[in-house]
Amino acid sequence: MRGYASRAARRDPGEMKAANITRGTLRRIWHFLRPYRGRLAQYLVAIIGGAVVGSIPPLLVRDLIDKGINHHDLTVVDALAAGMIGLALAQTAVSLVNRWFGSVIGEGIIYDLRVQLFDHVQRMPVAFFTRTQTGSLMSRLTNDVLDAQNAVGTVASVLSDIFTLVATLVPMFVLSPAITGFALMVLPPFVVVDRVMAGRIARVSRHRMQLNADMSATMTEKFNVAGALLVKLFGRPVQESRQFANRAGAVRDSGVRLALMSRYLFAALSLVGAVGTAAVYWLGGREAATGHLAVGTVVALAAYVTRLYSPLTDLASTRVDLLGAMVSFDRVFEVLDTPPSVADRPGAVPLENVVGKVEASHVWFRYPAAADVSVASLEHSAETIGEALPAEPGPWVLRDVSFVAEPGTMTALVGPSGAGKSTLSSLVPRLYDVVEGSLRIDGHDVKDVTLASLAGQIGVVSQDAHLFHDTIAANLRYARPSATDAELLEACRGARIHELIASLPDGYDTVVGERGYRLSGGEKQRLAIARVLLKDPSVVILDEATAHLDSETELLVQQALATALSGRTAIVIAHRLSTIRAADQILVIDGGELVARGTHSELVAQGGLYADLYHTQYLQGVGVSEDGGEDRLWSSPARA
Repeated sequence: MRGYASRAARRDPGEMKAANITRGTLRRIWHFLRPYRGRLAQYLVAIIGGAVVGSIPPLLVRDLIDKGINHHDLTVVDALAAGMIGLALAQTAVSLVNRWFGSVIGEGIIYDLRVQLFDHVQRMPVAFFTRTQTGSLMSRLTNDVLDAQNAVGTVASVLSDIFTLVATLVPMFVLSPAITGFALMVLPPFVVVDRVMAGRIARVSRHRMQLNADMSATMTEKFNVAGALLVKLFGRPVQESRQFANRAGAVRDSGVRLALMSRYLFAALSLVGAVGTAAVYWLGGREAATGHLAVGTVVALAAYVTRLYSPLTDLASTRVDLLGAMVSFDRVFEVLDTPPSVADRPGAVPLENVVGKVEASHVWFRYPAAADVSVASLEHSAETIGEALPAEPGPWVLRDVSFVAEPGTMTALVGPSGAGKSTLSSLVPRLYDVVEGSLRIDGHDVKDVTLASLAGQIGVVSQDAHLFHDTIAANLRYARPSATDAELLEACRGARIHELIASLPDGYDTVVGERGYRLSGGEKQRLAIARVLLKDPSVVILDEATAHLDSETELLVQQALATALSGRTAIVIAHRLSTIRAADQILVIDGGELVARGTHSELVAQGGLYADLYHTQYLQGVGVSEDGGEDRLWSSPARA
């Protein structure tokens, strides 16, 4: 049999990240910037205008000293002072325009990145979510996207610094080529300091991002209802606080280290700039003292030197900021670059006019390799981030399974825990894809139809019915947003839940809480059934969840299920003998293989695994009666 062909690259993850940053990331960023190229052009004009306007004041100061003060010309002094006020107003206006352009472009990129990332993640297969830390994934949508936005401001700062340098050097060379050349002699130390420190800061920045993701993962796991309940039941709040304190402490320490390294870089560059400025003052002062330069010219040169070294320092430090932003983009792109292993094929057609015939033909399945469906940095902590994901698929879970579920019939899947029942049922709505063989609905291979149309024809009621933190009505309309109030009531009556909802103070506007924890298990199950009734699918997949319900609630759920399954093709993972006996056919699965099929009476008469389990477990006391009550066939109804 053939396995999954791994798409994972066999290179070291660190090498891949470095290659992506230097070769691919800038091209990808431009893809997100292209819709804003008109605004970018206007932004560039505003930046150039700001650099030009900012280069004029030193020349006015020169004339103020040499032509106004030295010649006692008050008219010149007044005119130049008025000019300085005008330039200050112009600089303020330009800075506001620049700020507006930067905000519009930066926030636009955040929006585009978040929407595309969210849309891509929503299309990922279930295997992706079973391996990914939710907190790490949330960190990509929040922290990394925000950090990536800084790239816009950083690039704008770089362009501004470059144009400022040009607008500063031109008048400096006009005023004194010798002093300007002397001032530029400090450039090599700037480059050396930048080269030494920038790489280290980028590495610390990447490590800090992963530490932040680890901390977010801890909070996400412990702050949901299930996690908080588990912590309380096992009495571990102190240990959890200590673990969080350790993770938060690591983030704190990395932040201190990053701040100190950035300050070291800035201090070193400032020291180099201060030495250059002092040298210019020294040389210019000597030139002025000997009469080779006017005093106003020396003052202007001193002002220009400050403008010269400030952008040089900024350029060195913004390189570090730009590398940090590139790391954030890279972390976002590595999620976007992970293709969904379950997706619409080219030419996929809608599944329409479904009757409900489900046919599995020689189905083989094993879970895909981690490297094919996940991202290492979303699974690993900061301590194990360099480790590669396994590139080999898992063992075979289903082996050569074939069956036909005729329209309007019930097919029960039975077998020990881990036999492959839930796995088989998950292949019908394409939560996973069949590796070998085919699975068809009304003769259409599920791989050849669109996922949206397939989802529209299949309803699933799982053991743990999930509800969103929203109203009852909103949770029901998740199945069909266009449903009317009358249709909601009809579905809830069919699910035996309307009377309960009507008795609540807020009725259908009652908020159910996260994962529906304000409702009991039976109430959640009946709401999930009502949601399926509202959807009105042709095929229903049911993983019975009545094991822990009281007898009255269990009866209501059973009545609701009878309504939900009526007239529909049903595939039921059965744990109760009453359900199994009502099935049109029973598929007995063991070790991933279909070992027997037939009705209850036929399988008991045939002997084998089903008959053995029936006689050893049901007849010896696990069951109570054949017409209801505690009549579970298997004592461990855990999901396969």
